[in-house]
Amino acid sequence: MDTEAHPLVKNFAITGVGGYIAPRHLRAIRDTGNRLCAALDPKDSVGILDQYSFDVAFFTEFERFDRHIEKLRRGDPANRIHYVSICAPNHLHDAHVRFALRVGADAICEKPLVLNPWNCDALEELEAESGRRIYSILQLRLHPSLIALKQALDQDTSDRKREVCLTYVTSRGKWYFVSWKGDVARSGGLATNIGIHFFDLLIWLFGPVEYNEVHLATPQCTGGELILNKARVRWFLSVDRHDLPPQAIAAGKTTFRSITVDGKEIEFSEGFTDLHTRVYEEILAGRGFGVRDVRPSIQLAHDIRHAVPTGVQRESHPFLQRYTSLPLRKVA
Repeated sequence: MDTEAHPLVKNFAITGVGGYIAPRHLRAIRDTGNRLCAALDPKDSVGILDQYSFDVAFFTEFERFDRHIEKLRRGDPANRIHYVSICAPNHLHDAHVRFALRVGADAICEKPLVLNPWNCDALEELEAESGRRIYSILQLRLHPSLIALKQALDQDTSDRKREVCLTYVTSRGKWYFVSWKGDVARSGGLATNIGIHFFDLLIWLFGPVEYNEVHLATPQCTGGELILNKARVRWFLSVDRHDLPPQAIAAGKTTFRSITVDGKEIEFSEGFTDLHTRVYEEILAGRGFGVRDVRPSIQLAHDIRHAVPTGVQRESHPFLQRYTSLPLRKVA
């Protein structure tokens, strides 16, 4: 595609293109009418690129990727990279965002933007210095059902706190704990790697955190209690298939996702397929979610990661109750 003939087309580069979440970004780039020019991944199992373009410059070494993007920046303005989509392992996000700003591009980063809240300060400073923007993927905020719930909650002027129960079980095999995802230093642990979208959603819906207590934390599962401005939340996250409820097992499902508010289930099982594209549309229109938006959930996930579990209690999430009588399972 000739960008000179199509001045509205933006040029994209992507890091971590061989990873789990990258296909959603590849589709979003294509579906918003833009062009993928360069891709990076240390693994070369990236044949998926051929589904989108045969003209993507691919690199397995960051240094060569960096040199290529820098060469484009100094060459024909029609070929410079406008956006860098970051799908690399969590601990690399901060560095890849900095790279994007350095080469004169805006950054579109998967969750979590960073692992530690103080990293947000430095990124905001670099954003101001560079004149470029840093965007994060908070796709649940664009889900129609959740937008409707947000509007209904905002119209409620009472002071009562809602009773909320968050449950997310997504089965993972032994590979998970061998990969970077099982390394807390690289992934941020379960609360960050699989829970941060939900924590962002809860803070967005019910206001800032007033109290945080972790009841149990193992490599496979974690859970606790949050007091938010407008809600008391019992939460449970797990990658252990043994934590699936009977109804999910009977249906042959390997994932169970549930949020209830005052005992009423919030239905948002459908409508996920195009949310990344919606996020990209908002970003391209200048309305994306920035560093300030993600900071509260990053702070919460950090606090959960460093909390000392107080033990399962009578008021804990129902899924945690079984851990008072069962021995903890080993990872391997």
